[in-house]
Amino acid sequence: MSSRPKDWKKAAPPLAFAGQSALPKLPVPALPATLARLKDSLKPLAWTDNEYELAAAKIDDFARGQGPELQARLLKRADETEHWLEEWWDDGAYLGYRDSVVINVSYYYGFDDPPPHLPHTPVSRAAGLTRAAMLFRQRLKQGLIKPEATKEGPLCMDTYRWMFDCCRVPGADGLDWSVSYAKEGDTGDTGHVVVLRRGRVWRLDAAQNGRILSTGELERQFQHIYDQTTEEYPGVGVLTSNNRDAWAKDYATLLSSPHNASIIETIHSAAFLVCLDTETPSGPIEHSRFLWHGAAPPDGPLGLRNRWVDKPCQFIVFDNGRAGFMGEHSVMDGTPTARMCDEVLDALYDRAFDHGAPANQGVSVRGPSPLDWDVSPATEKAIAAADQAARALIATQALAYHLTPFGKAAVKAFGVSPDSFAQLAVQLAYLRLVGFDARKRGGGTYEAATTRRFAGGRTEAVRVVTRESDRWAWAMADARVGAEERRRLFREAAARHVQLAREAGRGEGVDRHMLGLRKCLRAGEPTPALYADPLFQRSSHWVLSTSAVWSKHFPVYGWGEVVPDGFGVAYMTGYDGE
Repeated sequence: MSSRPKDWKKAAPPLAFAGQSALPKLPVPALPATLARLKDSLKPLAWTDNEYELAAAKIDDFARGQGPELQARLLKRADETEHWLEEWWDDGAYLGYRDSVVINVSYYYGFDDPPPHLPHTPVSRAAGLTRAAMLFRQRLKQGLIKPEATKEGPLCMDTYRWMFDCCRVPGADGLDWSVSYAKEGDTGDTGHVVVLRRGRVWRLDAAQNGRILSTGELERQFQHIYDQTTEEYPGVGVLTSNNRDAWAKDYATLLSSPHNASIIETIHSAAFLVCLDTETPSGPIEHSRFLWHGAAPPDGPLGLRNRWVDKPCQFIVFDNGRAGFMGEHSVMDGTPTARMCDEVLDALYDRAFDHGAPANQGVSVRGPSPLDWDVSPATEKAIAAADQAARALIATQALAYHLTPFGKAAVKAFGVSPDSFAQLAVQLAYLRLVGFDARKRGGGTYEAATTRRFAGGRTEAVRVVTRESDRWAWAMADARVGAEERRRLFREAAARHVQLAREAGRGEGVDRHMLGLRKCLRAGEPTPALYADPLFQRSSHWVLSTSAVWSKHFPVYGWGEVVPDGFGVAYMTGYDGE
């Protein structure tokens, strides 16, 4: 099938979480409040006073003209649907995106080293991660995962149903979707994983006869895969890293072979993937790059040949025992997978972790099965093209890593939010990089704020660039401004950031609301002039795409830029120099 089923999102059965049914619906903000926030966010991005005044006039025209009617339509949609934004956001932000998802959409977590009491071998690493992840999956299916919550209340857990047993599918009509093989009532006592080694696909039944295999049994299975895969195989997985329309065409070619279609179904239905890479990364930069986009040696096989980037969860194990995770972003944001990885690694660090017992005497354990592709000349050509495109994309990327000598305690002692501190530091670094001339500013800064306090909530944009942040940044570049004044301006900017972040978390941002209003236009109606305004467009040209997760187990993590002249900025504020 190459066209998206109408009710594709119902394919993943719901999971039982206490309090989920009581979550409120995502609200539609008041139009005057959104337009006031929009005006305020445009001021520091304007190149001239006249440019700002022209944009502000278009906002006022919108408020007097089409705005109220579009707002009424949006409110009606919100009343008549479970979630007014979900479909528009899924398609507009992710499933309709046609460039490669590697670099710009997929994300990675780098794991710390195994604890001293476990072997530091790739076989042990792969087996431990697989068993711990299968146990997490089992608890999730049995309703034993504690729902997340903040001080404000419970968070939506809906996207957890897209964590296991599913996969993104390239759509021939320009819209992807996800398929799920999860079964309602499944208790996690069955399931397979797919293992990739040197581009070769293996099926490993990680649960057999109603139980998850022990760590020792999994070690033997992984050792067999290592022993039996000593040469390179056709790297069909690299096709998933290509432009989505090119991948859709190549996907259809693969499906035309019943043998290949069976392999694809095995990959799609796998609980998750384990990629056994031949590289031995050292240091945070190599560790990051090999997780982010795979290795790209000039004369060797591309690391992306050993991936299937449409899978939501891919654990990656290198030949020196280092490991990490690559996530697919379309129907699930990073916070659920960060929690899953964190709990998996916590479990393995615990000396009391249940490594399981071998099968009872007389009960046989199936070994892993190789699934070798039928590679036609057309697929060979497609692999070569995807390989070339991936190498060109990877070559455009620079990556840097910085570890501060201080942590959150020092920031809190200063009396500001660690997240606000990090965001302001990013603003200052960017302006020092490109120059303190406002005309060089290419656009705005996006910080992801979770809206999971609402049913089906995902994210809203925090528009980080404010008049307060700019006043502070320019003061830092002005030798005439003293330390006390800089400190005062910094506190003002941090307080403004906290306010904007809280508003975004309440669903009271700018960008999702303006998207919804535009989507309410009917065929033949003119698009309001505001949407074509250069300053308005520049305000959502995210030259800085930023976000934060926290895990003591992730020494590195990140993603790429979302616009050609931009930067992907991943940071953590939880460390305290331990």
